[in-house]
Amino acid sequence: MLNHEELTRHEMRNILIGITEEKYPSEQIAALLTGLQMRGITVDELLGFRDGILATGVPAILDTPRYIDIVGTGGDQKNTFNISTCSCFVLAGAGYKVAKHGNYAATSVSGASNVIELHGVKFTNDISQLNRSINESNFVYLHAPLFARAMKYVAPIRHNISFPTIFNLLGPIVNPSQPKCQLLGVATLDQMRLYNSVYQKLGVDYSIENSIDGYDEISLTGNFKVTTNNYERIFSPSDIGMPVVKGEELRGGVTKEEAVKIFDNVLENTATAAQKNVVIANAAFAIQAYEGGKDIMECIEIARESIESGKAIAALRKYVEVNS
Repeated sequence: MLNHEELTRHEMRNILIGITEEKYPSEQIAALLTGLQMRGITVDELLGFRDGILATGVPAILDTPRYIDIVGTGGDQKNTFNISTCSCFVLAGAGYKVAKHGNYAATSVSGASNVIELHGVKFTNDISQLNRSINESNFVYLHAPLFARAMKYVAPIRHNISFPTIFNLLGPIVNPSQPKCQLLGVATLDQMRLYNSVYQKLGVDYSIENSIDGYDEISLTGNFKVTTNNYERIFSPSDIGMPVVKGEELRGGVTKEEAVKIFDNVLENTATAAQKNVVIANAAFAIQAYEGGKDIMECIEIARESIESGKAIAALRKYVEVNS
């Protein structure tokens, strides 16, 4: 690292495994994380740590051939409501299978695990229960701490050095079910370029979104960029038939209970137009990634129908019933 040299994917995998075997003092790990952050992380270095996380974690082998994960990198400091998780149930209501990987909130009031847990769901890594969930409700939730065992070995170091590290980039690519389809929201265009290269190497169907004003999802607050297997394009909200919304209309509240109320309102079709539209937009691009390039306006109508017909809220209720 001091010579600005790069590590191979295999070397990074072995380092991560070594960390879980407690081979290295914390000072060396902190030095490595600092050096990577200052020099810039390569695609193979990120993939190597991903390989190590999956190799040392609990797998979640689902018995359904195709499903999607909808996730954001987080860290955009916008404190929006749970747009990605809402979008998951819109897809589930429309008949698509979703395996979401997530955790408690890091920078917002309510993360995916918070909003799901507050519905009375019990998290598990029991594979028979996970398969029952996705088969009966079209949705399964993979609570990250039950699967990525390696993260506990670096938690104190990450806390003490306080700046983002390579571990902040791993969440979207260490889903233990290893989906072949993913919608990812990123906070910066640099992250978009990095993950675009990562997904190409992994060989998955993907759609990566960034709102130009810094949201790690399609916020409809202005123009947004989308990069997929098939195209790279900047959209305005009007391009997909949506009005521009104001950032304050997307806030997730000041308590977890407020965030859950907004979440439920969207799926019950009682939310504000801004809240509903932003979920429809994100769900539509997920449907497009799942379908391999279906016209985006058709995808928007599928997402809208899922909410307005009651199928989205029915999917949530079925999921809660199966997992409580």
